[in-house]
Amino acid sequence: MNKHIKKVAVIGSGIMGSGIACHFANIGVEVLLLDIVPRELNDKEKAKGLTLKDKVVRNRLVNDSLTASLKSKPSPIYHQKFASRIVTGNLEDDISKIAKVDWIIEVVVERLDIKKIVFENIEKHRTPGTLITSNTSGIPISFMSEGRSDDFQKHFCGTHFFNPARYLKLFEIIPGPKTSPEVLDFLNGYGEQFLGKTSVVAKDTPAFIGNRVGIFSIQSLFHTVKNLNMTIEEVDKLTGPVIGRPKSATFRTVDVVGLDTLVHVATGIYENCPDDEKHDLFKLPDFINTMMENKWLGSKTGQGFYKKTKNKEGKTEILTLDLDTMGYRSKKSAKFATLELTKTIDKVIDRFKVLVGGKDKAGEFYRKSFAALFAYVSHRIPEISDELYKIDDAMKAGFGWEHGPFQIWDAIGIEKGLEIMKAEGQEAAPWVSEMLASGMKSFYSVKEGASYFYDIPKNLPAGQAGSAEKIPGQDAFIILDNIRKSNEVFKNSGVVVEDLGDGILNVEFQSKMNTIGGDVLAGLNKAIDLAEKDFQGLVIGNQAANFSVGANIGMIFMMAVEQEYDELNMAIKMFQDTMMRMRYSSIPTISAPHGMALGGGCELSLHADKVVAAAETYMGLVEFGVGVIPGGGGSKEMAMRASDTFKKGDVELNTLQEYFLTIGMAKVSTSAYEAFDMGLLQKGKDLVIVNKDRQIATAKAHAKLMAEAGYTQPVKRKDVKVLGKQALGMFLVGTDAMEASRYISEHDHKIANKLAYVMAGGDLSEPTLVSEQYLLDLEREAFLSLCTERKTLERIQHMLKTGKPLRN
Repeated sequence: MNKHIKKVAVIGSGIMGSGIACHFANIGVEVLLLDIVPRELNDKEKAKGLTLKDKVVRNRLVNDSLTASLKSKPSPIYHQKFASRIVTGNLEDDISKIAKVDWIIEVVVERLDIKKIVFENIEKHRTPGTLITSNTSGIPISFMSEGRSDDFQKHFCGTHFFNPARYLKLFEIIPGPKTSPEVLDFLNGYGEQFLGKTSVVAKDTPAFIGNRVGIFSIQSLFHTVKNLNMTIEEVDKLTGPVIGRPKSATFRTVDVVGLDTLVHVATGIYENCPDDEKHDLFKLPDFINTMMENKWLGSKTGQGFYKKTKNKEGKTEILTLDLDTMGYRSKKSAKFATLELTKTIDKVIDRFKVLVGGKDKAGEFYRKSFAALFAYVSHRIPEISDELYKIDDAMKAGFGWEHGPFQIWDAIGIEKGLEIMKAEGQEAAPWVSEMLASGMKSFYSVKEGASYFYDIPKNLPAGQAGSAEKIPGQDAFIILDNIRKSNEVFKNSGVVVEDLGDGILNVEFQSKMNTIGGDVLAGLNKAIDLAEKDFQGLVIGNQAANFSVGANIGMIFMMAVEQEYDELNMAIKMFQDTMMRMRYSSIPTISAPHGMALGGGCELSLHADKVVAAAETYMGLVEFGVGVIPGGGGSKEMAMRASDTFKKGDVELNTLQEYFLTIGMAKVSTSAYEAFDMGLLQKGKDLVIVNKDRQIATAKAHAKLMAEAGYTQPVKRKDVKVLGKQALGMFLVGTDAMEASRYISEHDHKIANKLAYVMAGGDLSEPTLVSEQYLLDLEREAFLSLCTERKTLERIQHMLKTGKPLRN
């Protein structure tokens, strides 16, 4: 199907509908967002003398919903100006406009009768050939398309986005009885390439894949918490980041999503899956029924498993629900010996063997939980999916799990998993034992850089072994986990340098949180050496949760405390020199930031020849938070970028002030698109991609393109215009006023003045053209002087202990 999506219509503007509309606007698609007409005036409309015929009244519901969505946090949209791509209307006056769209997405209330009325109305205006899909989370697709025309049914299926649509990557595609295979293929590809999703074609079964397994997992925990007499804090401690799941873990996640939403899906599975071997587990525990009766639904009602209150001192306190008394109490700490054993294990996938071997209550919890999960997912094949990797994909993309159930089972060992299951009274589906008997000992394998999965035999006699098949759709990706060992060119404790092929190397950070210390800088220099000698280009990218949270401040702290200022000066100079080497090497350098790219991670990107940023990149020069200024070339770079803007006729002092405030206020972009506004990314040079899985391959392609176009080593710049005393005076007056008004602390004042001196180019008597090195020397001197301050050391120490900035 050769189809181009230029305009979509979203029918229904609630939280989900507005979120979907915003995400299509994010990728540049025009959106027509429609909702029903109000049946009565509100008080404000009555006071203004409006009637039900006025357009502002008729579009009130859709406009209010979209406005609320755009104001929500986290934001559903990459940049507020993208909201202009959304046009609103109502289902009476504007329904005829759907004739001109390429795709219609229904996102109305989850009632079959209402959806069928909507589809009947849509068919009157829809142009044949237009895609028509439903965002239902569980209503059978076959029921919704009954009575519709052949063309409607051919182009109709379910497209289930997860909320929030911008952030959760799962995009379930559910065919109806007559859905064209070409439509499924198109949506599968479009979801991945354009929407940045993990597309999963699911079967038309209750709750599809993600919610079927996800709700089972939560319901299982609801029962386990009571059986093991565990607290809510204990379960959330065990089901969060330690096993590669969101910080909100289990109960906080339910509070955020809404208990009523979970109960709705769980009840649907209970009522519609009578043959599920775990049918009774979907029955709601007594404590959930009590919470529903009390309307303790979570964040939306002010209390759920957690409750935010004010204590006697007026300070905010988070209380926790006691599942025995059903009353709220102060939070209790949760500690387990088993978790202590995992503190030195950085990779989550390597922790599972240790966790299930624990001798305490945590170990028992993990054995029970994983045994139940492994058994359940094994029995869902072929009911909800024929391929096991789709279940893993759904849980990772829809629920934020770092690893899916079959990947975790592989990490523990399939035979060990079966042993745990037997001890816990669980039983896997027969195909698992048949797979082991055939000689295959894992669900996944890697061959020549590609991932393979065990394909369970279909339509074959019982006992017939399956085979390892390549996971489709990965040819557009480079999966670093799959090539790290086979394509390694260099390795130290800080980086791995891999050969991506076609003459391009990649530097992958291996430090904790991808912080940049001496080993990382040495690795970067070595990678540039290798690339200049035997290759054509260099990518700096990784596939961890975050690109880099910045320089190794622990190292800076130790040197400063020990007053090893010569060593600290050398370390900062090495950072600066490495950044300049990236910019002035004989091969193109491409940075591929994603997630957090803060401090030194941001500075690295500022010095690359090109940045290929994931849309979800949170970039900023945040060094003020630890009491210093950017010292790896960031302060210099922002002064230089301001200078380049001077040439375009902008008011020089105002422009410089904007760049100064980006550092001084430690601004962090909420998307890669916002980073352009902040001057951290540059229009016409840097680019943004929506699907992070494509990032390394895209960066490689641009490095190759630049090399083949005849990349020439740039000439070092000596034409940076600095404004000297003119700018410095302006900055100093401003910082004095801010301290006097108590907007900033005394130490903030000192840091700001040091930054002002660097960005003004010192106290030169008139505007002057200087070199980058001149600014780097000023930057390093200012950084080192701040490291001698007690307040700076307090801030660094506080950051190391808490992970949060201190304003002292």
